[in-house]
Amino acid sequence: MRKAYVFLLAATLLSGCAFSYRQPIFQGNLLDKQNVDQLKPGMTKAQVIGLIGDPVVADPFHHQRWDYLASARRGHGKTVVKNLTLYFDGDSLTKMEGEYFPEEDADLVTEMHEFGFYNLPKEKDKDKQHRN
Repeated sequence: MRKAYVFLLAATLLSGCAFSYRQPIFQGNLLDKQNVDQLKPGMTKAQVIGLIGDPVVADPFHHQRWDYLASARRGHGKTVVKNLTLYFDGDSLTKMEGEYFPEEDADLVTEMHEFGFYNLPKEKDKDKQHRN
């Protein structure tokens, strides 16, 4: 009977591990939707970097292709990976394809403030910066 209680206690404790909190993980380029919407064919590489930044990984074999990779995992869910690819001809953007997380920046700021992470700029501070 004592072994049954020990087994039941162990099973209960181990089953609780599946319900524990797992921090959301975001990696790669989280791109701002307003900036991606401004990308147009004919833009230079410097203009693209000014809008959305450098790609996380530079491919040494494809200098005319930039891949902006991003992955997100929330809780115990599956990892979602998205890739926005930009193609250049010389220094000029020719086309873009793929997808990204358009609303993740705003969601990430809201979520981090809920958990006490205050290093990210507040929305009202951003508005003041744009007015000046």
